[in-house]
Amino acid sequence: MLQSVEDTLKKYALLDRKQLAVVGVSGGPDSLALMDILHRLGYPICVAHFNHHLRSESTDEAAFVAGQARARGLDFALGEQDVREFAQRSHQSIEEAARFLRYKFLFDQAHRKLAHAVAVAHTADDQVETVVMHFLRGAGTAGLKGMRFLSLLPEWDRQLPLVRPLLGTWREQILAYCDERDLKPVMDPSNQDTAYYRNRLRHDLIPYLEQYNPRIRQVIFRMAQVMEGEHELIEQSVEEAWRECLGEISLDYVTLNREVFLHQPAGLRRGIIRRAIAHLVPALRDIDFGDVERAVEFAADPPFTRKIDLVANLDLCLENNELILAAHTAVLPDRGWPQMRAGSTIHLRVPGGAAIGEKWWLHAVLHKAGDLFDEAAYRELGPYETWLDEASLTLPLEVRTRLPGDRFQPLGLDGHSLKLADFMVNVKLPRRARYGWPLVCSEGKIAWVPGFQPAHPFRVTGSTKAVVHLKLSKATNN
Repeated sequence: MLQSVEDTLKKYALLDRKQLAVVGVSGGPDSLALMDILHRLGYPICVAHFNHHLRSESTDEAAFVAGQARARGLDFALGEQDVREFAQRSHQSIEEAARFLRYKFLFDQAHRKLAHAVAVAHTADDQVETVVMHFLRGAGTAGLKGMRFLSLLPEWDRQLPLVRPLLGTWREQILAYCDERDLKPVMDPSNQDTAYYRNRLRHDLIPYLEQYNPRIRQVIFRMAQVMEGEHELIEQSVEEAWRECLGEISLDYVTLNREVFLHQPAGLRRGIIRRAIAHLVPALRDIDFGDVERAVEFAADPPFTRKIDLVANLDLCLENNELILAAHTAVLPDRGWPQMRAGSTIHLRVPGGAAIGEKWWLHAVLHKAGDLFDEAAYRELGPYETWLDEASLTLPLEVRTRLPGDRFQPLGLDGHSLKLADFMVNVKLPRRARYGWPLVCSEGKIAWVPGFQPAHPFRVTGSTKAVVHLKLSKATNN
């Protein structure tokens, strides 16, 4: 056992003999054996035990582990919390809550003691159970590869690794080692309780599968190793596709180029979405295939709203050619749109000008129609400028944001009107830009939506005698 674990430690570069590692020890056979082996091999370790307060024996078990650490002259750290109460408060299962609090404690200790790794005692049997569990949930290669000897848990630390020195060791080998060393581990009776999902896999399903193949554990373990290799190849391709698609990235949002994203093969599109979700919600352990598919389908055929609630308090929306996956509370990147404070109104004299928000300026110039048409013949209007018939306007103009019930008669619809909200959706104006978007109005009627067309009643016609030229531009250009 010593040589086998030492070989594993060296092969996967799990631990450094010159640096401290925090080892999670429950007092059961696996973790007790890990503590004993690492100590005998000369690795500096701190024994960390977390008391879940789920059973009456838990306090005695904590004392037992503390005694085992003292007997070997090892540093000991104790953490404790009422897991059942935390699970109810956080709306998690007992298993999920216990795992969360346990790993939080282990990584907190590692940070406090400046350790270079956290070691836990997952075994080959745990690997088999994990792979079967992921298979039943419909996982891809990311789930079927199971656990790794060395991995990072970004929800706790993006650099400090979690290592599993016993991942290649079977439980019967560990029990034999405990007998040989007379370790006398504590046996948690809850490990036999098939009310817990993993225990049902361990005690019911896997023994049942052994009736079909007595070596099913070894087969599944070997399959996980194959899948890990396959997953590495896929991840290399996902990484390349990710770099091609990625626009901006922060702790709260990720933007992707939709056109580039849609040109990726289906498998890579799923991988990119998984990576984006994992970046934003690193604590989300299992990203459901259905959620990933909804995101992929949204990118290909977005709904009328151009936004969906995806998963784990994340929104997915489409703005122009940009997919944005973001937390509900995220402050999304400023695209430099003209924006006003919602509910505000500005009066615009003609000729004259007015500041629109902090970054834009609206110019108004009055032309005689003859002069105007000479000028217009030689240039095109930009999206943020327009001509309006001066006689159709009541001056001064008002510049305001949208109001409930606003309607608009876009040029080109022969005077027909539609809800302003529908117009903004039709022209694909991003939802978050709509509430502060400036509207040029005459006596309450919308004469122009900057960036788009003017209203039909205010258009320039052959009988127009004077024209108002409006131009919205960045304030720095004035």
